[in-house]
Amino acid sequence: MHIVAAEHDFSRQFGSTSADICGRSLYDLLHPSSPSVLNRHFNRLSEGRCNRFAERMVGLGDEGRAFSGELTGIAVQNTTGLLAGIVVQVRPDAHAPDTDSGEGVVDPGERLLSKLDAQVLEGVAGGASTVQLAARLYLSRQGVEYHVGLMLRKLKAPNRAALVARAHSMGMLTVGQWPPRVLPDFIK
Repeated sequence: MHIVAAEHDFSRQFGSTSADICGRSLYDLLHPSSPSVLNRHFNRLSEGRCNRFAERMVGLGDEGRAFSGELTGIAVQNTTGLLAGIVVQVRPDAHAPDTDSGEGVVDPGERLLSKLDAQVLEGVAGGASTVQLAARLYLSRQGVEYHVGLMLRKLKAPNRAALVARAHSMGMLTVGQWPPRVLPDFIK
């Protein structure tokens, strides 16, 4: 899954030049949550079970800014019908958040959660109540609310539902797994 050639527009989306991107893994340009979903699609392409796929993804742009969009993979065959390579196209969402507002930007140092915060976030994302979380994590109800409050402020979310949505949009939670788990990259 290494990039052998990149057009200017493709590399510009990731805040790089074509020369800088060539030789790197495609997954280096994507959020850590992306490989688990994309691996299945790329395996199907390489095994000849499909000719193309389109999947939602989160890319890492200039200065670590995350952006969402659609990644399309297209199998390219040589004259004998064997896989010669895969062409990847990335189309960012047209209505990306305003980069000047700072809303979509998370400082990598700020996005790390303690192990306990991650467990609380996983519980909230899984629909557990404060009492259920308190019993599961051996905390008081006030202790659970304290950790929820810390994450609400850290992720700039007004309530629990927005906290989970914000964490998901940042790629902190696993995709395609229930109950959701915080990815290890976000835990101190």
